[in-house]
Amino acid sequence: MIVVTFALPTESSAFIRFLKNVRRDGAVVRGNVEHRTSDICVVHTGVGAAKCEERLGNFLRAETPELLIASGFCGGTTDELHPGDLVIADDASDLSRKARAILPGAVVGKIHSADRIVDPAVDRYEIGRKHGAIAIDMETKTITRLCAERSIPVLALRVISDSPAAPFPAPANVLFDMEAQRTKFTALVAYLARDPASAVRLAQFSQQITRAKTKLADALCAVIHAL
Repeated sequence: MIVVTFALPTESSAFIRFLKNVRRDGAVVRGNVEHRTSDICVVHTGVGAAKCEERLGNFLRAETPELLIASGFCGGTTDELHPGDLVIADDASDLSRKARAILPGAVVGKIHSADRIVDPAVDRYEIGRKHGAIAIDMETKTITRLCAERSIPVLALRVISDSPAAPFPAPANVLFDMEAQRTKFTALVAYLARDPASAVRLAQFSQQITRAKTKLADALCAVIHAL
C-alpha cells in the first residue's frame, strides 16, 4: 500500500479522480491506479500539526504502508516561486532522488512547517531567510516524524498554491477557520460584502488553485507509476 496525504479534500480531488475502485471511509479514501499492484490510500490529515498528529497517527497505528508521499499545497517564500510550481523536499532519501529524476522541472528545497497560516508577504520572506526554506506548509514536519518513528520511507512532494507574488485574495482567517477546519462561509460572505472587489480576486485564486492541484495530481501519478 502507498499512502498519499493531503490536508484537505479540496487539495486531493484532482488526484482522487485518477483512482479506480474508490472506497471512502471518513478522512481516508482507498483506490487503485493503472499499472500498479499496490493499493493507493489517501489520508486527509487536516490542517496543522495537532490535527495531523491525531489523524495520521491513528491511521499508522493500524496500518503500515510501504511508503508515504506527503502532498498537497504549500506557500512560496520567494518571488521566484509561482502557483503551480512543484516542490520536492530537499533530503538525501532514495525516494527524493527518484522523484527528482521523474520530475526534472520540480524545485528542490526545504519545506518549513509553520504553526500558523503565514501571511502577509513580509512574514514569508522572513521565514525563508530564517529557516532557509523555499516553501511553507503546516504538516510535513509531523508527517516525516511519524514515518521516521515507524521506519516508513517518505517523500514530500507539494505544489505552490500561493506566494508573495500571488497572495491570498482575502485575510487567511477569512479563507480558513483553523478550529472548524473549514471555510466559514458566513464570514467569507460578510468580507465580500465589505470589499466587493475581492470577489474578482477570489475567483482568480480559485482558478489558480484548480490548475495547481491538477498539475500536482499529474506529478503524483507519474511518480507512483515510476516507483
